[in-house]
Amino acid sequence: MVDWVSLSVPFAYLGILVGSLATFSSLYRKRKAAKSLSLEPWFPPHLQRDIYLSLLHLEPEPGKVKSPAIPDGVLKAALLQRAIEDIKRILEVRNAKQALSNLLQRGSVGDDLWQRFSRAEKEAEAELRDVVEEANALQPNWGQTIFQSANEMHHNANLRAKLGEIQAKGKRDREWWDQEKATIQSKFMKELDEDEKENTKPPAASALDKPGSDEDAVLVEAGGPAASGVPTGSKGAGKKRKGKK
Repeated sequence: MVDWVSLSVPFAYLGILVGSLATFSSLYRKRKAAKSLSLEPWFPPHLQRDIYLSLLHLEPEPGKVKSPAIPDGVLKAALLQRAIEDIKRILEVRNAKQALSNLLQRGSVGDDLWQRFSRAEKEAEAELRDVVEEANALQPNWGQTIFQSANEMHHNANLRAKLGEIQAKGKRDREWWDQEKATIQSKFMKELDEDEKENTKPPAASALDKPGSDEDAVLVEAGGPAASGVPTGSKGAGKKRKGKK
């Protein structure tokens, strides 16, 4: 005869074990989800999506039953802007995924940052699918080409921004060069003026041109003809005349 009491004990143990594991798993997932929601989002609020949804679900004005009709062109333009922002975000996610994964493996970043990134990646993928559905709702088969058009617009905007930066940098460089050119020119003209002033100065008088120089004093002291004032041989001539007398 089967002893059901002895068999019920292991089954009860297994049931309690499975129930406790399921409860723990459920509580852990809920706590993890709550913690993930409490983390700071990876991207700022999606302004372009909010604008599109506001135009799409525009409420009627006070006193009116129907809401004003939004032209399809306005909705398409708003959806294109939304797609452009989605392209920026998905490119940023793809570029940062490999580097962030390597940092996580090395232990340089924590799990909180990886959870934020994973949530941002899932939100970006869901946003892409939502844009495709909205594009097909506005125009059939437009969802296949909307991101191609948005990508071209994104590249065009980047080229315009780079061109603007180059033009602004060229303008700053031109102003700097004009200032440097004026400074160099003023210094050069100042040097030319100084050279001209030095060349136009009268020459300094030499020692030979000065009156009463040392050489004249030497000649006077030596008793030359200029010092005595008497012609040479005047004394001898006087003696000869006395002898004749």
